[in-house]
Amino acid sequence: MDEILLASGNPHKLEEVRAVLEPLGLRVVGLDELETVPEEPEEDGLTFEANARIKAIAYAHATGRVSLADDSGLEVDALGGQPGVRSARWSGVEGERDVRDAANNRKLVESLRGVPEADRAARFVCAMCLATPDGTILAETRGTFEGVVTLEPRGENGFGYDPHLLLPGEGRTSAELPPGEKNARSHRGVATRAMAPLIEALGRS
Repeated sequence: MDEILLASGNPHKLEEVRAVLEPLGLRVVGLDELETVPEEPEEDGLTFEANARIKAIAYAHATGRVSLADDSGLEVDALGGQPGVRSARWSGVEGERDVRDAANNRKLVESLRGVPEADRAARFVCAMCLATPDGTILAETRGTFEGVVTLEPRGENGFGYDPHLLLPGEGRTSAELPPGEKNARSHRGVATRAMAPLIEALGRS
């Protein structure tokens, strides 16, 4: 296995995953590099892990390639774990990613207005799944990135809720981390680094 499909068209995700896996000699192909992009499967799982499995299996089957998929989002304790698996479309607003991100962040701020910062503990979660075209799940990993929600967005890096996740004791948000540092610490970075030795082991088997 010297090539895998990352079941995502998000350039930020591609950049993060490639930074970890390509030094292993593994080519990571994004959906935007395919001649025909398969129809996106319905992500109706109740957990990040379930949705990652749905995507990995669907894209592997549709393309005939070993596929790596992730499902990620923000869990806020004061909101009972919301937005959770609905993170990307929590606000219900449709449109381009930047439009949806802005609407989601507005809802986050309004939902937590009046809640003390000490009670706004939150984390990014990323579940990853690697699957073959016949539906076999080869490996699964999970990563988290802990913080608290700040109501004032800060930083230009990253995407989604990054400007609102404040890192305890650092005074910086996820969006204020340089890309290299974020990759080394983020939920997706943790999940991808955990996936790397599993992929290496599969190559040796």
